[in-house]
Amino acid sequence: MQHFRSVLIVDDSTTSRMIIQRCIEMAGVEADEFLNAENGIDALTVLDGERTVDLIVSDINMPKMDGQTFVRLLKNKRDTSQIPIVITSSIADATVESEMKTLGVISVIKKPVSPEKITKALGGSQ
Repeated sequence: MQHFRSVLIVDDSTTSRMIIQRCIEMAGVEADEFLNAENGIDALTVLDGERTVDLIVSDINMPKMDGQTFVRLLKNKRDTSQIPIVITSSIADATVESEMKTLGVISVIKKPVSPEKITKALGGSQ
């Protein structure tokens, strides 16, 4: 069973964030705390705080700052470049997956998210 101190879920849909959190829990992943953000800008604010985030699950299509831009910014900052990131997308295809893997994400999950997809995505993260 995997354990994270803090998991950040980034998605512009409140319902999607709740579903993702539930799928993470149903996959047997333990987290002391779940943090939420509606877009990349809000997520950067969370990460700029004093919190330690051990895993990020982010949608790719969001207003204000999309997941791809968010990932690029994280991977270019020394203090956040090593955080494992899982991307979720309703339009995930081979091109999107390839781009995200090149940027350093551990997995791309095509929505709808399920406990099985979370388990598979986190298989190589720890």
